[in-house]
Parts: sequence; C-alpha cells; structure tokens
Amino acid sequence: MELWSRRKFFLTSLAGSALASANELFGRTTPNGHAAGSLANLVTPAQGKRPLIISSANGRHALDKGMDILKRGGDTLDAVVAVVTVVEDDPNDDSVGYGGLPNEEGEVELDASVMHGPTHRAGAVAAVRRIKNASRLAKTVMENTNHTMIVGDGARRFAVAEGFEEMNLLTEHSRKIWLAWKAKTSFNWRPGIDSPEWKAYMSSLFKGDEKEIAYAERVIAHPPTGTIPCMAVDAKGDISATTTTSGLSWKIPGRVGDSPIIGAGCYADNEVGAAGSTGKGEENIKVCGGHTIVEMMRQGKSPTDACMEAMTRVVHNYKNDKKKLGTFHLYFYAINKDGAHGAVSLWRNGYEASNQASYAVHDGTEARLVPCKTFFDEAGGEQ
Repeated sequence: MELWSRRKFFLTSLAGSALASANELFGRTTPNGHAAGSLANLVTPAQGKRPLIISSANGRHALDKGMDILKRGGDTLDAVVAVVTVVEDDPNDDSVGYGGLPNEEGEVELDASVMHGPTHRAGAVAAVRRIKNASRLAKTVMENTNHTMIVGDGARRFAVAEGFEEMNLLTEHSRKIWLAWKAKTSFNWRPGIDSPEWKAYMSSLFKGDEKEIAYAERVIAHPPTGTIPCMAVDAKGDISATTTTSGLSWKIPGRVGDSPIIGAGCYADNEVGAAGSTGKGEENIKVCGGHTIVEMMRQGKSPTDACMEAMTRVVHNYKNDKKKLGTFHLYFYAINKDGAHGAVSLWRNGYEASNQASYAVHDGTEARLVPCKTFFDEAGGEQ
C-alpha cells in the first residue's frame, strides 16, 4: 500500500510538471484570458447525470431511441448506433447516409467509426459507397473481423458479404444540387451562351422552388461538412461513441476526413469519457482532437474545458489568424464518466448562419438543444 501511494504521488507530480512545461512552451491563451492547459483551468468536472446521451444538433430528434436502450439496460454502443442510424436513414439530412451530398463525381462516399468502452474495441470504414448505414458497418468490422478499419471498395464488398443491402445513396434532391454545383463550377456543365443563364437554369432544375434554389446556392458556395457524432454513458458508467458522415461535399473521390479516424473524430475511454467532432475534419486530424479531449478530461478538466483545449490547438496552428480560421467551422463534443457534458464551437453561428451553435442532450427527461461554448464569439466559418 505504501509503495502504491509513493508511486501514485510520483506519477501525479510528474504529470503536473510536464503540463507546466507544456504551458511555458506554447504560451497559448483561450478567449477568456486563461492559459490553455494551465493548472488554473484543471477544474473538477461539473456533476453530471447518468444515463446520458449527446450528439450534434442534427441528432436531437433521434436521441429518444438511444435513451430508451440505455434505460432498459442495453449496451451503450447499441444506443449510439441506434441514434445515428435514424439520421443515416433520413433522406432529408444531406450530411450523412442516404441522401448525403456526393463527391465531385456525384458518388456518395461514407465514413464512420465506433468505439466500445467496456471492451476497449473499435471499428471503422472509410470512403465506402452504396452502403447506407456506415455506423452499423463500422460496428460489424469491430465485431466480426480482426481489423480496425476497412476502406473503399473492400468495405463495400465486406458489407455485402455481411448481408448489408447495396443501394444508390444519391437522392433526387442531392443529385440536383450536385448538378447545380457542376454547372456553377464548370464551363461545360452549364447552358451554353445561346441559352438563358444561371437563374433560368436553376429555376428549370428545381422547378421554380425558390427555397430549394436558395439552399442549393448556399451549399454550393459553402460545401457542408455536416456529420453526426453520438456519445453515451449508462447508469453503470460504461461509455461508447460513434461518428458517421458523408464527408465534405464535392470532395475529391477517396477523400477521408476525421470521422473514421480513431482518436480524431471519435474516441472513447471507459475510465474517463468520450469525444467527437463535426466540421472540417482535416483540422481535427492534425490535433488528434478526440484523444486530446479525453486526455484533458483524464487530467481533471471538465468536458467543456477539454474541448476548449483541443480548439485552442487548432487556432494555435494558424497563429490566431481569423481570416484563415474564417474559412472553416469546427465543433468538439464530450462527455465524462460521471455524465457531465460539454461542447465548443470555433464560431458562434451554427450550420445555418442565423443559428446559435448548439448540440443535443438527453439526460433521461427529454432531448434538448444546448448552446455550445464558443471560441470566437462572432459569426464565421464557411458553413
């Protein structure tokens, strides 16, 4: 017992010294003026509530399904996958699954990952086509193979072998928006000089629906990177997470973002908590956001403060240059083992420019939207 006490004291002291050295090295500050990662910021997490399940805002309507599983004593991974499957199946959500906006060739490519805290296992798929429920496929990789990630056509063939149905993921709505993007960005994929110009073409394509035209023009100008991460902790304190997406719209075929990258777009540690992300995945990959957040919570930070540390590192990469940072948006979300939760957005606005950045929470009473803490308290980003 004495040996363990001394060892624990030594390791705790060592971790504190390393953290202090890191603060001196980076000298970063968060918007509230505190040094990012400083000992002053290592606050005790707020008291949480279990069971708890959270997601990005587009999963609010599906959280009841996950909470029902948790209340019945079901597995946390089953709960989070059930939530995101609802969104993947929804043709009106063009950021994931069926109806997702396609790559530059008009093909929908999906990425997803899962982590199961109790067994410390993970699975992922990337750039997979014609399989609607990428999150379930990632779970199947975890459960039925000795691999962690399968990509591209190999992932599609694996899915078919496991009984998944192949289907065309491009809805008529998404196809028309893709055609409009092609017309806007290509000289040859638009009416010639002997035809009416852009407005007439768009009116013809969308049959005069001004709402559809306005939406198409917005996503053409600012390609969405919408995604849905979902994290849950049950009454016992077991944790799981998943993240699924159709990726950046109009991307180069084969592009993979952070969603299927364990430690970036999704990460869970059953002893600490879980984290996920939406937005420009390339920026998250560079700071290993999911892993960073969980490690900050391990050191004692609240979920919100841990997310802020990860965002601080992204901003530090651009030396706080708002002009460059203004070209993208990014969100981090987290829960801890006690059922506390938090999220941070790079900018104040949500995916719709007029909305407050928010995320969805269900703590056993009802699903609700909660504002994100913002790094920059102003509108920005390409979304």
